[in-house]
Amino acid sequence: MSEELKQFINKNKSLFWYTPESELLNLDDSFLIETILNYGDWNAVKELFKILGIKTVANTVFHDINLSERRRNNYNEQTLNFFTHLFNRYAQ
Repeated sequence: MSEELKQFINKNKSLFWYTPESELLNLDDSFLIETILNYGDWNAVKELFKILGIKTVANTVFHDINLSERRRNNYNEQTLNFFTHLFNRYAQ
């Protein structure tokens, strides 16, 4: 995990309130992306895109939502709709 990503997680750790502090730096990309897209503000989303890249974020989201209906439902309906349109336009 890059130092930039560690700082990003620490800056947004309030979004991971249900994750033990000792586990914050062990988050996998899918969980990190899901949480930031669902609950982060626009500045957090832009910073996530800067750190991981919009194509990486898009590929992770599309992979996750195609795994199962349950994974698809982890995203808020409006969030998924918005980012699907955004990724189709800017990440494909």
